[in-house]
Amino acid sequence: MKKPIPTIRDVAAAAGVSTATVSKFVNGAQRFSPAVEATMTQVIADLGYRSNPLARSMITGRTMSIGLSVLDVGNPHFTGVVKGANRVAQAHGYTLLLVDTEENPDRERPLLEALSRRVDGMIVISRIPEAEMDWIVALEKPLVFFGRLATRDLPWVAGDDHRGACMLTRHLIALGHKKVAYLGFSKSRRDEERLAGIRECLAAQGLQLTVYDGAAPSSEEGERMCSSIMLGSGHPDALICYNDLMALGFMKAVQTLGFRLPVDISVAGFDNIRFGNYTSPPLTTVDLQSERLGAAAMEQLIARIRGEPAGFSLIEPQLILRGSTQNRNG
Repeated sequence: MKKPIPTIRDVAAAAGVSTATVSKFVNGAQRFSPAVEATMTQVIADLGYRSNPLARSMITGRTMSIGLSVLDVGNPHFTGVVKGANRVAQAHGYTLLLVDTEENPDRERPLLEALSRRVDGMIVISRIPEAEMDWIVALEKPLVFFGRLATRDLPWVAGDDHRGACMLTRHLIALGHKKVAYLGFSKSRRDEERLAGIRECLAAQGLQLTVYDGAAPSSEEGERMCSSIMLGSGHPDALICYNDLMALGFMKAVQTLGFRLPVDISVAGFDNIRFGNYTSPPLTTVDLQSERLGAAAMEQLIARIRGEPAGFSLIEPQLILRGSTQNRNG
C-alpha cells in the first residue's frame, strides 16, 4: 500500500508546534529558538515532508522563479548565457523560466508581460531601444538587461564589445590586412560598439572600413551576403562578422564560390561558439564569455530581488586565434 504523503499538519503534530510555526519556518518568514528549529528540521527529514510551492508563493508573495528572455534559443551564444544563468539560479534555489522571442520585436512585449506575472524578476535580452523601454519598467519587477544602457538607471551586464572589436582589428592589421570589411547587424545595439571599435583602430592606421549590413544575425544571412561582398570590384582581404553564425555562413558560401580561406580572405567573428572550432579552417573569434555573462546577470538579479544594491558588470573579452585569419606580410 502506498505510503500517504506527509502534510504540514503531520509535521506540526510530530514536532509539537502549530501549523503556523511550521509554515513560517519552512518559508523562512521567521526564526525560532535553536531547539525548536532543530526539532522541526529533524521531523521534516524523518517524514520526508515537501512544502507546496503554490502555497509557499501565496504566503511569501514569491514564486522562486526567474525569467530569462533570449532572442534566439537556436543561437549557441544564448545557449551559453542560459547555462550560466541557470547554474547560479539553481545554486540559490530558483527555477529558471525561459522565453524565446525569435528575433521578432512584435513578440517581445506580450511574452515579457506574460512572463512577468510568473516570476520574481527578469533578465532581459532585447532589441528594444532604450527610449521605448517604459512599458518594461512599468511591469514593476526587478530587472537586469543585457548590453550597456546609456540613459536608463537600471542594472545591466555586457561583454566589452568595443574592446573586443579593437583587439580583433589590431590583430588583422598586424597580419598586414589593408582592405577590411564588416558584415554587421545594425538592429542590435551591440553592433554600434563593435563597429565603433573596428573603425577607431583602422582610422589610427589610416585605413578605411567597408560596411555591409545584414538583415539577420544568422548563418543563412552570412551565406546570402557572400556574393555581394566577394563578387564586386575589389573584394576585401579580411571580413569581420557581427557574430560567429554569420561568419560560418559566409565561410561556407565563399568556398563554394571558389575562394580559398584564408588565402584569398581572412574571416573572423564574435561569440566563440563551439562549432567555430570544427570548421575548415577553424574560426578566429572574440570570446565574449557567454556563460559568465549569464551567471553575472543572474547574480545581479538575485541581489536586486533581495533588496541589495546592483549596478553593472562589464566582462573582459578574449581573442581566440585560429586558422581563418592569415598573415599577409612579406
